[in-house]
Parts: sequence; structure tokens; C-alpha cells
Amino acid sequence: MIFMPHNFLFIWLVQLLSIAVIGGGGYILYEWYERELVGTFYLVAGLVMVLWSVGGRFISLPLLRRPGGDEPKFMRSKTVERLPRPDGSVLQIEFFGPEDGQPIILSHGWGPNSTIWYYAKRQLSDRFRVIVWDLPGLGKSTKPKNNDHSIEKYARDLEAVVAIAGDKPVILVGHSMGGMINLTFCRLFPEQLGSRVAGLILVDTTYTNPVKTCIFSNLVRKLQKPLLEPVLYLTTVLWPIFWLMTWLSYLNGSLYITVELSGFTGTETRGQLSFAGLLSALGSPGVLARGTLGMLNFDETETLATINVPVLVVCGNSDIATKPVASDRMKAELPYSQRVTLKPGGHMALMEQNQQFSEAVSAFSASCL
Repeated sequence: MIFMPHNFLFIWLVQLLSIAVIGGGGYILYEWYERELVGTFYLVAGLVMVLWSVGGRFISLPLLRRPGGDEPKFMRSKTVERLPRPDGSVLQIEFFGPEDGQPIILSHGWGPNSTIWYYAKRQLSDRFRVIVWDLPGLGKSTKPKNNDHSIEKYARDLEAVVAIAGDKPVILVGHSMGGMINLTFCRLFPEQLGSRVAGLILVDTTYTNPVKTCIFSNLVRKLQKPLLEPVLYLTTVLWPIFWLMTWLSYLNGSLYITVELSGFTGTETRGQLSFAGLLSALGSPGVLARGTLGMLNFDETETLATINVPVLVVCGNSDIATKPVASDRMKAELPYSQRVTLKPGGHMALMEQNQQFSEAVSAFSASCL
């Protein structure tokens, strides 16, 4: 799942339900043992609640989706560079494909790590030099010691990745928060556009605070200050409790439901749903909360008109995390832009419609040579 401000509250509520179920089941079993609750019904009910809490995923996942022919896996490269940063973080950067190929730098969204690019790495590395990196605090990249998880910090990290990508101009691909990072990079390093950067690909992303371009945006905007931000700050402090809640929701299968609703449209395979769910559970809640707070200050509306390289805007037609209207706005204001809509596709269309996505990336990147 991609963690965006609008779905953090929904995830939190689902996780509270997970705590309530296992706690309720344990309480019923204790009262049955103490003979305060008498009868087989209470024993069975308590056992079902507890067992569902630790193994419901084995039931819910097969019910939700059927297996596919090419299920994603945790694929890492043996060609790796560990890049220390001034703030104490260390970036994990991995390389795929021919060394002399056109370099493409893939920046993932907030929540998973670079293994989310499983299909793109396999489908593009036959002709391109595919470079992926884990955002700080996720995957194998360590978090900054000063707890700076701003978009500007990530854009400066991206500039460091571009610097080691080789002599050829690169294509910057960014999904969700990765696209936001790309836009901030363009503002901070405009001199690199056209020289070091040949083109941009913005995938299911936005140009402003994502609260303004998500589903139910009017309601979420009203809840941002009084509810959403306090919950995020609370998560940064009580992250071990939220970590436990996250893994309970993963084990009982409720996490799959939130991943399904927020990222997919129903054509994904069982493996894709399972992979996205596991990646969502692996991220530290404290890190995720700080990065989500950073998104609330994001606004690159004025940057769009200044980007003087070709841009491909890619959007799932049913994306609710960043609605297609965000892509419409970017397409209208970017001077040299194209638009591709993935159908059917949600926020995770890069997995659900991976072949369509890779074909669009390949064709655009080749045109930028």
C-alpha cells in the first residue's frame, strides 16, 4: 500500500479493529476459563477471534484473488552502491541492465521500497540501465539522524543518485510520492533539466498537497488539522504500538482489504495483493508518519510551467489516492507533456497493469534519446 495522508486515518481505524478483535477473543477465553462465561459457544467464539487475528490472511487472501502466472518477488540486484548522506542516512542504490544503456531512475512511493518495481526491472532492463533506490528509512536505506523526512530532503538525495548514474542524461520516473520528489527536484536543480535529465515520467502522483487531490478531498481537508496531523504526530511517538497493530492487521488479513481499496481495481492477482500488503507492513510506522507529514507541506504548482524537458504523465483511470484530475492539471500546465491512462488501474496500476506501464515507459524513454 502507498501511504498517503487521506488513507492514514482509514488504516488506523482498521488497525484498532484488529486490536479489539484479539483483545476481545482473549477476554472471552479468560472469562470462559474462570467460568464467568459458561458454554461451548463462548469457547468457540473466543478461539475463532484469536485464531482469525493471527491467521485470517490464509483465508481472506485466497477468497479475494486467484494466483497469476507471474507473481512479484523480492528481487534485489548484486550491483549495489551504498551512498552516505550528510544527514547520516545511507541510500541503497541498485543497478539492473546493461552499463551502457539509457539510464532510468525509478523512485518509489511512500510505504513500500524499491522492490515494488519488480515488473519494471524485469521488463525494462533488457535495453535500459534501470536504477532503483530505497527512500531513506525504507527498505535497505537507513533513516536520517535528524529525522528530516521532507520532500526537499528526498529531492536532494535524488540529485545524489543522478550524479552516480553515468554520463548519459537520465529519465526520472516517480510513482506517487516519487513523482512529488521529481517535481521538487526540478525546482531545486533546474540547471540539470536538459543536461543531466532528458525527461520525466510522473506516475499516479500530484503537484500539490495530496489531501487536495484525493477522494473525499473536501472532508479530508477539514480533518487535516484537528484529526489527521495529531494522529500522525502520535504515531511518531507511539510507533511500536502502531507497528504491532500493523502486523496484526497483516496476519488477520484486514490489511489486504485496505490495500485492495486504496490501490487496486480488482484485476490484480493474489500474489500482487499479497506482495503489496507485505511491503506495507514492513515500513516503520514512525518513519511513515514523518514522511506523510512532509507531504502535507508539498506544493509544486508553480514549478510545472518551468519544466522544459518532455514529461509523460501516467495515471490509473480509477486512482482514488491521486485522482485523475491531478494528472489533467499537470498535463495542461507542463509545457512538453504527454498523457497515458492505464485501464483498468488504480494507484498501483504499475503492478496491476505492469505490461501497459512498461510499454509506455519504454516508448517515452526511447523518444527522449
